[in-house]
Amino acid sequence: MAYSGKLCFSTRPIFPISLRKASIDSISAPKTVKKALNHPGWKNAMLEEIRALEDNHTWKLVDLPQGKKWMIHQLDIKNAFLHGDLEEEVYMEQPPGFVAQGEYGKEIQEFGMNKSKKDHSVFYKKSTVGIILLVVYVDDIVIIGNDHAGISNLKAFMHSKFHTKDLGELKYFLGIEVSRSKKVMFLSQRKYVLDLLEETSKIEAKPCATPMVPNVQLMPDDGDPFYNPESQFTSAPTVKHWAALEQILCYLKKALGLAILYSGQGHTRIECFSDVDWAGSKFDRRSTTGYCVFFGGNLVAWKSKKQSVVSRSSAESEYRAMAQATCEIIWIHQLLCEVGMKCTMLAKLWCDNQAALHIVANLVYHERTKHIEVDCHFIHEKIEENLVSTGYVKTREQLGDIFTKALNGTRVDYFCNKLGMINIYALA
Repeated sequence: MAYSGKLCFSTRPIFPISLRKASIDSISAPKTVKKALNHPGWKNAMLEEIRALEDNHTWKLVDLPQGKKWMIHQLDIKNAFLHGDLEEEVYMEQPPGFVAQGEYGKEIQEFGMNKSKKDHSVFYKKSTVGIILLVVYVDDIVIIGNDHAGISNLKAFMHSKFHTKDLGELKYFLGIEVSRSKKVMFLSQRKYVLDLLEETSKIEAKPCATPMVPNVQLMPDDGDPFYNPESQFTSAPTVKHWAALEQILCYLKKALGLAILYSGQGHTRIECFSDVDWAGSKFDRRSTTGYCVFFGGNLVAWKSKKQSVVSRSSAESEYRAMAQATCEIIWIHQLLCEVGMKCTMLAKLWCDNQAALHIVANLVYHERTKHIEVDCHFIHEKIEENLVSTGYVKTREQLGDIFTKALNGTRVDYFCNKLGMINIYALA
């Protein structure tokens, strides 16, 4: 039979018309078809229902199809999820016992490499010939050093263990382009930015002079809700937020040729510029910390982050920033010492707030500073250990300023130059 109508199911018991007049208490629904056929009332009701179906032409009798005696088998694709195209970014964490932790590290240490205690992605090997440094990020590896024979042996060892592909001298790593000569080296992201502009349809956008508009702050509920349906995966963006992102993309279009210059400056001193935009956030009045660290006159680390608590004065916020910058200085110093690069000169921490520097020089607590006592003790301790010294820098020369707030185009260009960034594609 072939069905020509629609099915509708109900969870309520359906009693035939002939039985609906009877008392509900006197009716019991049969459990099987055989019992229903043996009951005159139920049998008549069933015949009545069949006649109704025939009159309405609900069913049509047809011949059964010819049997082909086909066999039915079932297959399962192993690891099918690995064969599909995944358009979304998915982050997951394996439960304990399922991750082969340190696979590369264990094999590398068999070669005699030591894992850094300060950065577990760094391995090193020192010998009378020189030093070999290896940096690993998932399956991307960079090897550097002055032991050329040792580097060749390490590459051969790695290939025997993991079937690696030798890409030659470093040219591109994690979106960073590397260009070098005998004396200098440049790090840039031209290709990465071009891909980003292409992906966001901003390749033809008009360049702008600054990544952010000065004196303009974004609020969580500032402007109309963003209309893009994909914005459901972000935290309630608005049209103004998207405009701010477009501003950054347009600045990247203008700064395509910028690269960080690394060259020998004749010293191995660590210097850090620490600054704060006190109570700069109109939403919660928290301050923004910004600092940059130089090693041997070359930029090696930088950070911009909103402070976790509200500071009651600019000196307090500056002091919190100095404590965070000191942590970065100590980590860099310890990492360099571990791999054999001694820093003979005292690290210098520059600040443009006289009150904060006065607190460092005079460790006397009172009502205004006792709640930041831990930060005070930490910085003072590192000063007494001759690891860090502090100094005053004029606000106009404070390189950390660019990491705390939006600046105009002239100041952005000035700080980029001071940070060692030059346009390597500009005409000579």
